[in-house]
Amino acid sequence: MHAALGSALLAFAAGTASASGTELLKNECSGCHDLTGPAPATLQELRERKGPDLFYAGNKYRQEWLENWLQEPTRIRPAGMFYGKLVVDGEDGIDAIDESGLIDHTALGEADAKAAAEALMTLRAGDDLVNPGEYKEGSIGLSMGELMFDKFRGCLACHQIEPEYGGLSGPEVYTAAKRLQADWMISYMRNPQAWDPRSFMPNRHLTDADLQKLVHYMRALAEEME
Repeated sequence: MHAALGSALLAFAAGTASASGTELLKNECSGCHDLTGPAPATLQELRERKGPDLFYAGNKYRQEWLENWLQEPTRIRPAGMFYGKLVVDGEDGIDAIDESGLIDHTALGEADAKAAAEALMTLRAGDDLVNPGEYKEGSIGLSMGELMFDKFRGCLACHQIEPEYGGLSGPEVYTAAKRLQADWMISYMRNPQAWDPRSFMPNRHLTDADLQKLVHYMRALAEEME
């Protein structure tokens, strides 16, 4: 009797957690993340942003990654959301990051992570910017991909392609293919300012072929890290 009641209560709790994803986002996430938009229009707003905008999370992220990451968060931006806040003089006059100012993301339980991920996938304010199916499966050698990423496009100055190798001002890209949807990556690299008007990410005016190759490279990096 008691066992049956306990099972019923557990089932009810699980159902409640799944149904409360939107409330969880509102109560626990909205303090650091913008769930409704628009993106920052001024540099001051950009500086004050505490976490990535999530009002187009359903266009951007992969749900499975969200569920896993929310349970075991790792740092994606080595210098925090706005790197300029934490830059200090390092050895030999080289900029360094004051890591004492970095904030760790709260870990969620499995049920809450699943509920939050499901709710995030419904936030799709960027539907008009993404062309579903635009990315075509393909491959590129790591050495050729790095040559393109670093020497030809200069992306390594801001992004790490492996832990502690690359720039600090942007998010690392060695897990990008695991966390981001391929079609979104193409759209964002094509025109970062369409998504985030004040983004420091430059528009390199990449060709369609280059966009495909860069996503191939992100996928190769993610596979290399497994």
